[in-house]
Amino acid sequence: MDAAAGGTEMFPFPWQNNPPYNAGAFRFKLTFSPRHPLVPPHATLCTRIYHPSVDTDGHVCQPLTSDQHWVPTTRAIQVLQDLLLLLDSPDPQRVLRPDLARELQERPEVFQRRAEEHTRCHAERRPEP
Repeated sequence: MDAAAGGTEMFPFPWQNNPPYNAGAFRFKLTFSPRHPLVPPHATLCTRIYHPSVDTDGHVCQPLTSDQHWVPTTRAIQVLQDLLLLLDSPDPQRVLRPDLARELQERPEVFQRRAEEHTRCHAERRPEP
């Protein structure tokens, strides 16, 4: 797909990182504006995830792609790397679900257990290597 032409791509994007999300694969959508690279792309998770930086509609708190921080020279791979880092290491400063951020800070073992259970129930099966 030509990102400069605008549009949407769907990616099953497994990653081999840390619990609680390493037990599944999460599908996301990366949407490019027809005005890209002047306008940032937007990542949306299509797979439900128990994460403080992803709301129940799949919107992601990703400052790199916000209008305030976007730089037109940012490459799509940088957006994907930032997304994976955010998903793998929840940041209490990048929050769309304050209840989960509070749980992560105050009761990390409960957060971990619930996120693992949610991943088992909602994530896609990981592809075989």
